[in-house]
Amino acid sequence: MRAAPASYGRLTRTYDWLRGTQTGLVALALVVGAGAGAGAVVFRYLIVAFTYAFTGRRDYSAAGHASYGYFHGLGFWFVVFTPVLGGLLYGPLIYFFAREARGHGVPEVMLAVEERGGRIRPQVAVIKSLASALCIGSGGSVGREGPIVQIGSALGSTLGQITRIPESRLRVLVACGAAGGISATFNAPIAGVFFGLELILRDFEAESFGVVVLSSFVANIIGRAAFGSQAFLHLPAFELRSPIEYPLYAGLGLLAALVGVAFIRVLYGMEDKADRIWRGPEWLRPAAGGILLGLLLFALPELYGVGYPPLVHAIHGDYALWLLLALLAGKILATSLTIAIGGSGGVFAPSLFIGAMLGSAYGEGVHHLLPGLTASAGAYGLVGMGAVFAGAARAPITAVIIIFELTGDYRIILPLMFAVALAAGISNLLSRDTIYTLKLRRRGIDLLRGRGANLMQLLRVADAMQPLPAPVPAETTLNEVIAQLGEASTDGLPITDADGFYRGTISSQQVEEAMRENALDATAGDLAQDLPALKTGQTLEQALSALLRARSGLPVVSAEDPHPVGWLTHLDVLRAYNTRLQEGIEQTEPGQTAAPEAPGRSQPRFASLRGYRIVDLELATHDPPVGRRIADIGWPARSTVLALRRGDHAFEPEPDDRLQQGDRLTLLVPAAAADNLIDTVTASGKRQ
Repeated sequence: MRAAPASYGRLTRTYDWLRGTQTGLVALALVVGAGAGAGAVVFRYLIVAFTYAFTGRRDYSAAGHASYGYFHGLGFWFVVFTPVLGGLLYGPLIYFFAREARGHGVPEVMLAVEERGGRIRPQVAVIKSLASALCIGSGGSVGREGPIVQIGSALGSTLGQITRIPESRLRVLVACGAAGGISATFNAPIAGVFFGLELILRDFEAESFGVVVLSSFVANIIGRAAFGSQAFLHLPAFELRSPIEYPLYAGLGLLAALVGVAFIRVLYGMEDKADRIWRGPEWLRPAAGGILLGLLLFALPELYGVGYPPLVHAIHGDYALWLLLALLAGKILATSLTIAIGGSGGVFAPSLFIGAMLGSAYGEGVHHLLPGLTASAGAYGLVGMGAVFAGAARAPITAVIIIFELTGDYRIILPLMFAVALAAGISNLLSRDTIYTLKLRRRGIDLLRGRGANLMQLLRVADAMQPLPAPVPAETTLNEVIAQLGEASTDGLPITDADGFYRGTISSQQVEEAMRENALDATAGDLAQDLPALKTGQTLEQALSALLRARSGLPVVSAEDPHPVGWLTHLDVLRAYNTRLQEGIEQTEPGQTAAPEAPGRSQPRFASLRGYRIVDLELATHDPPVGRRIADIGWPARSTVLALRRGDHAFEPEPDDRLQQGDRLTLLVPAAAADNLIDTVTASGKRQ
């Protein structure tokens, strides 16, 4: 009878050790690395198995028209129907069991880290594995790295949730899973580390770096045990022929940025087009769109699946210039179409494929013009791989390291760094979003630039200020200042001159410093901190930056009168922000929505913020709900439109306001409805 309490005590101590110690985090990271490595191995074998089942080949992109698969009666045309059959299998799988498995998985992981404290549903790993393997095996022109990142991250998140570790550590385990997946898949342990830190965690702290390295190391050992220690791609060695090549590589970096940005726009533009056209059930969409994908694969069978064999052929110089350009454009279309119809797979490998075709085509051109001064086209193909990925994902460190680990050749590193840096920088000028962050921003989550129609831009100083405490005349002695501060309800007081005009502030900290320096004869005017007063019409965002420079609060003046009329502190800003959020959570009956409320119009019943999320929604296209009144949109139940930004102006919307293209809305919605908000709103607009 006593064994159970003792066993329970040991289990509790084990949980406490895992949750609260550095060695416990290391142990969890090692387990996550092993799980991610094993998951990568299983996933790669699943892809091979499904590809063989559909085509009779381990990799149809290497065989092309030489293979008829199992459908000999159809001849070459069998490839038109394999994406349809695959879509009939993975479409319902995604729709009914894990809709976050649709598309490329990295944004979902970024969302989990940013918005959900690292929480990912356990079933995502299983559904993503099956759906992505079916999609790639049946011809989906996507990569396997995005899925394995999501699979590894889901494993890390699940383990962290089981052990109930804090959110800060749960996010680290998610990054460990992502790093382990990349490490085992590419046989690139260093690139895996920087992928997890640069793209997923966006954090290079020492604690995070150490455990992510361990996870990547363990996953790589498992990957090497299954696939060997040789380089992932068998690529020839190249070298820099002459200094004149540096400007040529700069030109490649510029082109790579343009192609990377074009890839982003085509990908999401085609997704928008498919959303407008398709009117059937979502689970049937991959099969219906598979016909178009199949026709494209019939024309260019090298686009089938991940497509690493054609990539290697391009680097070796086996393709003519026209075919390189055709495969470049074809891959952009095929990957975009696969994602648009609801396929499951990554965009990491397609960006490498596109870069290889671009670089090889560019290399053939410059080598033809300057044969004695330039390396062969393959060298430019290698650099193009990293540059296009950097232009699309804006992750230059990962781009450089992944190409270096794939080749193992240090001689290519300088032109690679040069082109990658240029591609990432130019891409940043051309596009505010990366291929990963744009998917989230279209759902109202802006990881790069924060929230658009921020409540801090909507609320004014006049909404948050408190009554003005009794001002301190500038000639007041230190002893009198101490007495007045002791009676005040704030940590600081305004100082005024004989005419009542504001001259600065004084805080308890300043008084203490004066006493330590024995400046007992100082007056309030001598100690005044010369800070500008706040204006009643300023936004709280503007006020907060001023408050950060103050040691206490700041007085508030109106635009017409320089005499102080109020007082504002950091606490007042937080209180006003929280009050506005609470006003948005008026309890409504199921199926109803809360109309936008203006201050003073009604008194809502307050509720807890638990279970709600603030979501920003940008109306980037002409599609619904653009052109409709806010009151006519079918917002999710118990949601509220808090703010609207139009251009540089943020304001509180009215129910009759008609939405325009480019508007950015801030909404308070139940967490369960946040992820599918854009789909819900768009569908509502189409029905009206």
